[in-house]
Amino acid sequence: MDSEDMILNDRNKAGPELKIGLEIHCQLTFLHTKLFCGCLSNYRNSAPNDNTCPICLGLPGTLPLLNKRAVEFASMICLAFNCSIPEKISFYRKNYFYPDLPKNYQTTQYNSYELSSIGYEGSIEFVGDSKSKTDDLKNSEERTKIRITRVQLEEDPGKITYEEDKSAANNYSLIDYNRAGVSLVEIVTEPDFSSPIAVRIFLNEIVNLFEYLGVTDPSLEGSVRCDVNVSVGGGKKVEIKNISSFKEVEKSIYYEITRQKTLIMHSIDVKPETRHWDEKRKVTVAARSKEEEEEYRYFPEPDIPRIILGSKFVSRVRTSMPELPIERLKRYIEVYKITEHTAKILVNDKRISDFFEESLVYHKSPIEISNWIVNELLTKINEKDRQGLTDHNTKGLDILTISPKQVAEMAKLVEIKSLNRTTAREIFDKSIETGTSPLKLIETLEIENISDEKSIVKVIQEILSSQPQLIEQSKNNPNTINYILGLIMKETKGRVNPQIALRLIKESLEDI
Repeated sequence: MDSEDMILNDRNKAGPELKIGLEIHCQLTFLHTKLFCGCLSNYRNSAPNDNTCPICLGLPGTLPLLNKRAVEFASMICLAFNCSIPEKISFYRKNYFYPDLPKNYQTTQYNSYELSSIGYEGSIEFVGDSKSKTDDLKNSEERTKIRITRVQLEEDPGKITYEEDKSAANNYSLIDYNRAGVSLVEIVTEPDFSSPIAVRIFLNEIVNLFEYLGVTDPSLEGSVRCDVNVSVGGGKKVEIKNISSFKEVEKSIYYEITRQKTLIMHSIDVKPETRHWDEKRKVTVAARSKEEEEEYRYFPEPDIPRIILGSKFVSRVRTSMPELPIERLKRYIEVYKITEHTAKILVNDKRISDFFEESLVYHKSPIEISNWIVNELLTKINEKDRQGLTDHNTKGLDILTISPKQVAEMAKLVEIKSLNRTTAREIFDKSIETGTSPLKLIETLEIENISDEKSIVKVIQEILSSQPQLIEQSKNNPNTINYILGLIMKETKGRVNPQIALRLIKESLEDI
């Protein structure tokens, strides 16, 4: 039995109380410059330590200048999490000595002396973990409320690269300060999660929310990171850091729960400490004892004055915010009359939802287009994913050469009965594989439905002329009409509109 099965069984048996809290770090990658200087926010294409200046390196005599747009982005995140935003905010120095901090302190926010964080006391709901291995599906849409302790704006530290070789000759690390000073928003939750699965589901929804807000590009390495706090049975809190992905977040929690339960089982105290996730061995490794707040020696940043936001600032940010997932979901259901199930699938991926919106520009048929996207397009994407045809650089819509206009064309052709649905699916598959417009494929393959009555009558007359016995048979056997329809479908390769053809067969037989 693996650690996941053990935890699920314990949970169903009302085992020891489990508390999981998150510290989510979101880089504001869509900003042009860093938080306190003019260096580029997009450091990923720069040579090591090339994207730096005296300010972000903390050289003597330099003064930081706060990025106003970063405050606006952080405020949008606060409002999306239903947080309160104070009238004024301030920054503090968090002192600790670590190679990735060029200044030996981090400029951040702190709430002990005063309410200085940009957001506090929020909450957000998400579809929680109700579909475990032993639960039935009846509560699969039950929503879980997660409390948000605070949201704070701070600078990102640099990046340390550790040498793989652990020999004495290579006991050093490489430090790149290109990332140092990049705008970072930290979201701290209360310990409201009760399972690792729920954490992963929540993180996926949060990333989608960030995309809707337009504050970060989650496809960039390190743009959204997460540290985890875990405690079992009311014991000490253990923090897990250095986790590379949300899948690894889930695995690290499973391991840590099992580790703490094992210690408790053997009457060994769980130490309050910071542990790193070893992705290769799939274990958490002790890094250091858990620091208390006083160890960081917080004090107000003397070079950044207190910032007065005011109610007008919050109102302006609120009105400038883009449409959020919950608002788009409501619009799809109430305005477009799409089923709630289909609407949720569309909204849960911003790129898919935007693809749907763009398709409507070419053909205003929300229900038909949404069905094509959900039942055909996403099915194709999932198939390629299962076949291992995707990687971290090609996911979702990236693996398909099809445009919103092509999906709209497909929906329109079926809706006006220019194609039957079976043939349309074949054309759609070819369009996805080749990137060729459905209209071009139909023109090339000559498969568009024949709805012209003169053309259909001509085919009927040719069949009756070649098989005159069908005329007599039709007088005594009503099923002869269906047989004639079958011959017509064979002759035209299924391109005839069957309803029109049946009517014209009857009329042709009556006129003879």
